[in-house]
Amino acid sequence: MRVLVTGGAGFVGSHLCDALLAQGDSVVCADNLLTGRMANINHLRNDPRFEFREQDVSRPFDFGKVDYVFHLASPASPVDYIEHAIETLRVGSVGTMNCLELAKEYQAKFLLASTSECYGDPLEHPQKETYWGHVNPVGPRSVYDEAKRFAEAATMAYHRHRTVDTRIVRIFNTYGPRLQINDGRVISNFMKQALRGEDLTVYGDGSQTRSFCYVSDEVRGILALAKSDEHGPTNIGNPGEFTILECAKVVLDITASSSNIRFEPLPQDDPRQRRPDISKAKRLLDWEPKIDLQTGLRMSLDYFRSAVQASG
Repeated sequence: MRVLVTGGAGFVGSHLCDALLAQGDSVVCADNLLTGRMANINHLRNDPRFEFREQDVSRPFDFGKVDYVFHLASPASPVDYIEHAIETLRVGSVGTMNCLELAKEYQAKFLLASTSECYGDPLEHPQKETYWGHVNPVGPRSVYDEAKRFAEAATMAYHRHRTVDTRIVRIFNTYGPRLQINDGRVISNFMKQALRGEDLTVYGDGSQTRSFCYVSDEVRGILALAKSDEHGPTNIGNPGEFTILECAKVVLDITASSSNIRFEPLPQDDPRQRRPDISKAKRLLDWEPKIDLQTGLRMSLDYFRSAVQASG
């Protein structure tokens, strides 16, 4: 197939490009490099089946006939989507509809990369796809949460009313090589601070929980969903649940760091707990993650060491 990956120079997007090429597809990678990085895809530039287009998908574009559209374009970390609030809203709305129009034009299949942030600060735990969420629509995080919720609504509308063959993946916290060390997410923050010998910053009392999925598991789940006939939202994440304080201690152990832990006030609307119910993915896709947090962090350690050294 000829496949379009928007946001293909980003963290998950670049790993998805790798996996699509590995299974024999040709890949058009579109990215405006707002938060994506050429370093993530430089190793692919000499592959004749790989094509990079610097493009903001919120603006009109047409790369010719494609068979599948994977729409991952969006800032995805709190640091980035709060700084680029308008761009985040635009790519989730106009950008999503542009990609859906392209899929309709060429009768291509379409997969939206949505997010566990659609559940907000959840009142249901773990979160099933049937849960509608508990989201502050006007808080500082709302630009990302509501952009993705709109993107899901648009995707389902194009499926119902424009006969586009769509899928929606709700991605939970993902980590691994190519995760930017300054993006403000838990794993990148802790790994950077531990390797620099700085205090690890834990917000609140550290009792809030997260579930962390290694990127190869995440991409494997995305591809399984892409090949399925499921149109409704599907959670792809690791149900192994850790408190933030437990995660900090795992990072200290993996990095053999002597850093201390420092507690700071909890940011507004920071979810207290987050864990996917992956019963649907297990049943429909025969998918579940294989890599636990300790193993995944060890597999990521050389990358984070190099990234910290490069950052000075």
